[in-house]
Amino acid sequence: MKLSLASAVVFLLSVCSVTFGAAPCETLASLALPNTTITLAQPVGAGEFTPPGRTFGGGPAPAVAFKDLPAFCRIAATLKPSDDSDIKIEVWLPASGWNGKFQAVGNGGWAGSISYGAMAEALHDGYATSSTDTGHAGTSGSFALGHPEKVVDFGYRSEHEMTVKSKAIIAAFYGNPARMSYWNGCSTGGRQGLKEAQRFPDDYDGIIAGAPANPRTRLAFGTLWIAHANLKDPASYIPPAKYPAIHQAVLNACDALDGLKDGLIADPTRCHFDPQAIACKGGDTSECLTAPQIETVKKILSPSRNPRTGEEIYPGLEPGAELGWATLAGPQPFSATTDHFKYVVFKDPNWDWKTLNFDGDVALADKIDNETINATDANLKPFFGRKGKLLLYHGWADQNVAPLSTVNYYKRVVDTVSNTLGGERRTADSIRLFMVPGMAHCGGGEGPNTFDVMSAMTAWRENGQAPDRIIASRAGRTRPLCPYPQVAKYKRTGSVDDADNFVCAEPRP
Repeated sequence: MKLSLASAVVFLLSVCSVTFGAAPCETLASLALPNTTITLAQPVGAGEFTPPGRTFGGGPAPAVAFKDLPAFCRIAATLKPSDDSDIKIEVWLPASGWNGKFQAVGNGGWAGSISYGAMAEALHDGYATSSTDTGHAGTSGSFALGHPEKVVDFGYRSEHEMTVKSKAIIAAFYGNPARMSYWNGCSTGGRQGLKEAQRFPDDYDGIIAGAPANPRTRLAFGTLWIAHANLKDPASYIPPAKYPAIHQAVLNACDALDGLKDGLIADPTRCHFDPQAIACKGGDTSECLTAPQIETVKKILSPSRNPRTGEEIYPGLEPGAELGWATLAGPQPFSATTDHFKYVVFKDPNWDWKTLNFDGDVALADKIDNETINATDANLKPFFGRKGKLLLYHGWADQNVAPLSTVNYYKRVVDTVSNTLGGERRTADSIRLFMVPGMAHCGGGEGPNTFDVMSAMTAWRENGQAPDRIIASRAGRTRPLCPYPQVAKYKRTGSVDDADNFVCAEPRP
């Protein structure tokens, strides 16, 4: 007979101590939760976890090796909130040293697997943690064809259902609920975090949303805008061998705009790079651009637009991301994007990306995605009203998701809620955005790109210490990340590789 949630909690409280390897972890196999089948309740010894199958997830490669994990109770479950749902989740519970908090982690791309790497980092830091495959297996969007309920699961329901069930499992195991709950995700995980804040404001006390792949519909148009520019005419294609020359030309034009020549562009929106500067004057080489390639560069760095009205559909990539252009400007369109149109928008596996209409198709895609996948609602007053904190970050050299998409959403939230919260100054108590010079998508790149967002979030939410700067590092260089619109300015003394020699200040007009 399955135990109810209440009886399970009473049982666990009756145990004099929750010790690893004893009955409590395995007993959770009988925990009864709505629309939930627990398929695994297994103690895992320190350093004994081996992830099954793929380990991709939201964000960069995990900093914590699985062999360094402490002992924990591993719970796996299948959730079926609809007749066509098949949502897999895992919940990891520290056997000792639990910090009393819950950290859920997000996904990347189309998800399709548990984010074991991100869970490992959270567990290593003392959190109970969970992740979901969002209701399907594999990296393709083909699951969506003919399965509207699975699209809902991917869009938002899997994360919410995971959150509710994870909290119940945590309470059953420890005998008391988590005192704080946090979301931490990048890319798709960033979009998931925004959706949580918008649709389920009670789920989390703090949400970290990095480089949100959002709004997914408009991002898809922006991605294929680049493919159309680069691939429809073979003469327009830019081979990767030319990326270093383009990147160096960008740095030559814009590196020193912030008063410091350091290989980084502090604010690419101030950079007005003209690719004509490296036009081929003789033969076509890897050091120059042909006339058609110059037009391609201009389109990559420009917003996608409605050809009839001129309305912006989605921002372009920013100067500085050139070394990563192969993702969206490669010899084939980005498959995650073509999958979106094939299986979600047009519901035709044979759909041809060359036929995309940047006028009429935009409204169609928006109508389909706005309720389920896109996270566009700027009214976060319900989330902020319960003291929720939203920490956004995005690399200026992001090669996958246009940085200005996050800047634009941040501005809309500030405009929407500032009157209610008492102006922009008060809004800063609830939402902050950190733009990262030289950082690529969710990490990597030439700039300092390793930083501790969880510590910044917990100090903010739990101690009222709003993050006025976050220190980022890479290869011996440290820099402060500043709350937008502030930028890091050199004090004109000391090493340019030391964050102490920079201050966060308003950008020059």
